[in-house]
Amino acid sequence: MLEEKLKLVPHLPGSYQMRDKDGIVIYVGKAKDLYKRVNSYFKGTVTGKTRKMVSEVVDFTYIITSSETEAFIAEINLIKEYNPKYNILLKDDKSYPYIEYISKPYPKVKVARYLNIKRKDKKLIFGPFPNAYAARRIVRLINRLYPLKKCEGMPKQVCLYYHIGECLGYCTKNIDKDKLTQMENEILGFLRGNDKIIKDKLMEKINIYAETLNYEMAKELTDELKFMNIVLAKQKVELHDFINRDVIGYYIDQGHIGINILFIRNNKLIGSHNELLTIKLDEVDELNYYIMNFYLRHEVPKEILVSGILNKDLLQDLIKCNIVEPEKGIKKKLLDMASINAKVYLENEITQAIREEMRTTDANEDLRKLLNLPHLRRIDSFDNSNLFGSFSVSGMVVFKEGKPYKKEYRKYKVSVDKNDDYNTMKEVIYRRYFRALLDKTEMPDLIIVDGGINQINACLDTLKSLNLHIKVVGLKKNDKHRTNELIDGDTYNIIPLDKDSNIFHYLTRIQDEVHRFTITYHKTLRSKGSISSILDEIEGIGNVRKKELIKKYGNLNNIKEASIEELSTIIPENIAIELKKFLISREEAKNSKN
Repeated sequence: MLEEKLKLVPHLPGSYQMRDKDGIVIYVGKAKDLYKRVNSYFKGTVTGKTRKMVSEVVDFTYIITSSETEAFIAEINLIKEYNPKYNILLKDDKSYPYIEYISKPYPKVKVARYLNIKRKDKKLIFGPFPNAYAARRIVRLINRLYPLKKCEGMPKQVCLYYHIGECLGYCTKNIDKDKLTQMENEILGFLRGNDKIIKDKLMEKINIYAETLNYEMAKELTDELKFMNIVLAKQKVELHDFINRDVIGYYIDQGHIGINILFIRNNKLIGSHNELLTIKLDEVDELNYYIMNFYLRHEVPKEILVSGILNKDLLQDLIKCNIVEPEKGIKKKLLDMASINAKVYLENEITQAIREEMRTTDANEDLRKLLNLPHLRRIDSFDNSNLFGSFSVSGMVVFKEGKPYKKEYRKYKVSVDKNDDYNTMKEVIYRRYFRALLDKTEMPDLIIVDGGINQINACLDTLKSLNLHIKVVGLKKNDKHRTNELIDGDTYNIIPLDKDSNIFHYLTRIQDEVHRFTITYHKTLRSKGSISSILDEIEGIGNVRKKELIKKYGNLNNIKEASIEELSTIIPENIAIELKKFLISREEAKNSKN
């Protein structure tokens, strides 16, 4: 059947989807010529992971497009939809912060991160800043040196910031336009690379404070100036066009790709980004996927320098940016520098990456074989906790393809008796999978419970009541709290584990992760419960005020350390005084007992 279907594939551009025996899409690709590309998998010579993928394919589908560019876009969208295991996942990249200047309705600077960078009216974006702390500190300093609007909303009258000269009084709508223009020019000039503006402004303020003997403030600003000198140290590039550009270098070795992206803004190298990719099938596609995805989430500069095997025409069409491959001169030197950085990064990371892959993908496959499962893509692991004899809770962590998938971790407050492990497990398993059935969300291939036969039986009984058939195993720990036994839920046999094997370390990692997640949740609830019970003893603090205090301060010590003035923003001053007295007397009583 597959052979007959292969003959019908057209010689047209498009995206193809490889499917396994369960109809699940395990790989998505694109091609200028669908016939040649799809047939090459089954009639050509394939090796490594490609051969493994082909061995699982029992069917394929395809979508015809009008161009290779459309095929690329279709491929990206389908990868995000199906999350195929043989593709590099187009996961969310780390989103770097930018400094954004907003001119209307009033001038403001802030640190912003974007899922999709879009040039919007009345906004100017500067960056990216690989050092998020530096971006926040620069924004704070600009707000300190210039009378920007600092409060939220639009008050009916001027506030304290206006009276101390840190705001132009935007709420009065009677603003000195000359001062506003000068301030905007200075701020934008600084953000565009003129460091002298901010340094001169700092020195001016430092001198004023020194002359008025305000040495504390003078020292604070001196420290800021030292920080600026470090962060804004000139890293000039010998280009004089002041064009914002990125330089993308890469290095390929041992089935991995090291990527280094240099950010050049206003003739200055402001930072870089490194990434390590594992080649699943085609190194050209892997690079193109990554770069395309990177610029879906980051500002696109005016020019990008690339070299080698990258599909420059395709990227230029998709990213809407000038893609240049320099052959000589300063730009070529920059490209060589990025490639050297990529090579060094790859060499430094590759050993660790290979080791991690063995601990995850390989260990996951070994576990699948050990338990004789047809496939093992997702694992749900559960742990119960009644730490300190109160607040019985459970936690669930999820591992996909051997790696933690934190987006789907879940916490459960348990209603049954805190010492009833059997019914605690039944309640949590029922709540988890009854909801999964209702919402039609992904089911696991394996459930791991933290415990022995009692917990396994609770899980199996509940799954049976829901008419679900999922493999269940139990993990038991020894007296030293180390994973000791793996119990098969079908036979109750103890499966021996080699303490030096990848499987043992993998299961230990899962067990430690679910235990950490559950205990952290338990301690959080216990802490909030302690605060809540203490606050209940103070007359005048009801549920609303209690929740606000817990939300703002988190624990009793922070409340005790807060000033009456700070507490009075939530509760009346007389109640704040009584609360402080109560907490101090409580602390003194505790100390006297010790």
